[in-house]
Amino acid sequence: MPASVLQEGLSKDLPSSTVTARATRNGGAGMEKALSNQEDLGGDRGMTDDIFDESYCEKDGPKPAKRYVWRNIVLMSLLHLGGLYGLWLIPAAKPVTLAWGFLCFLLSALGVTAGAHRLWSHRSYKAGLPLRIFLAIANSMAFQNDIYEWARDHRVHHKFSETDADPHNATRGFFFSHVGWLLVRKHPDVIEKGQKLDLADLKADKVVMFQRRFYKLSVVAMCFLFPTLVPWCFWGESLRNSFFLPAILRYVLVLNATWLVNSAAHMFGNRPYDRNINPRENRLVTFGALGEGFHNYHHTFPYDYSSSEFGWHYNFTTAFIDLMCLLGLASNRKKVSKETILARKIRTGDGSHKSG
Repeated sequence: MPASVLQEGLSKDLPSSTVTARATRNGGAGMEKALSNQEDLGGDRGMTDDIFDESYCEKDGPKPAKRYVWRNIVLMSLLHLGGLYGLWLIPAAKPVTLAWGFLCFLLSALGVTAGAHRLWSHRSYKAGLPLRIFLAIANSMAFQNDIYEWARDHRVHHKFSETDADPHNATRGFFFSHVGWLLVRKHPDVIEKGQKLDLADLKADKVVMFQRRFYKLSVVAMCFLFPTLVPWCFWGESLRNSFFLPAILRYVLVLNATWLVNSAAHMFGNRPYDRNINPRENRLVTFGALGEGFHNYHHTFPYDYSSSEFGWHYNFTTAFIDLMCLLGLASNRKKVSKETILARKIRTGDGSHKSG
C-alpha cells in the first residue's frame, strides 16, 4: 500500500539518511502509516534492535497454553505480603530508617532507569567505568534480573511491542503486563526473537558480564543484606524494621514502579507523539518511576537519553545523568531536536500537545 513519506529533521547527534515507512500497529489502530527511520533511530549507537520490526507476523492458530511458574507465584505472593507488613511497621520505625529506605529506593531505581534501561538497553549515552560499576551495583539492589537479561528482554519489548513476541504484551491485559508475565512461561516467540538479537555490545561490557556471573550473590548482598544491616548496625534500629522496611517494602515499591511502566503507561494517558501505538504519557508513572512515564515519547524516540522532551521535569533520572556528565563520568547524550519533536507531534500525534 503506498504511503506518503515526510523527512524529519534529526538531532545533531544522529546522521540523517534514508527515511522508511513504519506501518501503523499496536492496539488495532487504523491503516494510516506512521513513519520512522531505522538507520537514524539507531544512529551512532550502532544498533537498531530497539526499533519496531514491521516484518513480524503473529502465527496463525491457537495460542500456546499458559504454563504457570508456581515458584514465582509463591515467592511474589510472599514478597507482597511482606511489603504489606512493612507498611504496617512504618509508624514504629525511626525517621532515619525511613530516610534510609527512601535512599535505597532511589539508588535501586537508578540501577534500572539510568542503568539497565537508558544506558544498556538503548545506549542513549555513554558511561565511564566508575559509573558503570555503580549502576551495576545499584541494579543488583533492584533485583529485576541481571543487566544482560533485562536489556535483552527490553529490546525485544521495543522491537515487537504489543505482539506475541513482547515479553509483557499489554494487549493481554493490565495484570499480565504488570506482573503476570513473570508468573507464566514466556511465549515461544519471545524466546525465539530474543535469541536472534545482536547483543554483542552487552557481551563486550565486562561490568555487565561480571554482574551476570555473580548475580545471585550480588542480589543477596545488595538487595537484602546491605539495606538491612546499615540501620541495624549504625543507629540501633530493630532487625525486624531494618529488614521489612529498607529491604522488603523498598524492593516491592521499586518492582511495582517499574511494572507500572509496562502496564499503566501502556494503557492510560495521552499520545501526543504517535497515536498509532499503545504507550502513553502517564504523569503518575513518571513521578513514581523517576521519569520513565513519558512512554509515548520513549517508544517514538527510544534513543533519547532523557526519555522525554521536558528535561528535568518529573525526571530524576535525567538530572542524575546530567550530573554524571558534569562530573565527567558520562558523555555522548543522545537528544532529539525540538524541530523533529514538533514535526512528529503534528504528523502522528493525537493532538493533545495543542492543549499542553
